[in-house]
Amino acid sequence: QVQLVESGGGLVQAGGSLTLSCAASGRTFSNYAMAWFRQAPGKERDFVAAISRSGDSTNYADSVKGRFTVSRDNAKNTVYLKMNSLKPEDTAVYYCAARFGQSASIVESSYFYWGQGTQVTVSS
Repeated sequence: QVQLVESGGGLVQAGGSLTLSCAASGRTFSNYAMAWFRQAPGKERDFVAAISRSGDSTNYADSVKGRFTVSRDNAKNTVYLKMNSLKPEDTAVYYCAARFGQSASIVESSYFYWGQGTQVTVSS
């Protein structure tokens, strides 16, 4: 069992920055690839970014490339999502997810463990 707890969400103006954190516990963190997904009101949950278990491979949704950066600290059992140049369309609940294995998968169904989510609201 892996427990995931997100933090760092909040209200920010367009063009601003936020860094989300996801603290993991319960199993060996470095055995799990990690990802961030988001769900806007009335929409399906979408892939945002993923990082391999070693941290040497990442994937990003086209909508966030060049603005968001995913990283991890295996010593702290934490994955981060640094979000710059935020836009109102980035407003969503952001979820952290974990999957056993190396690959930084972009497929939601490949992730077995999920956090409760943290709200990010970007005002125009």
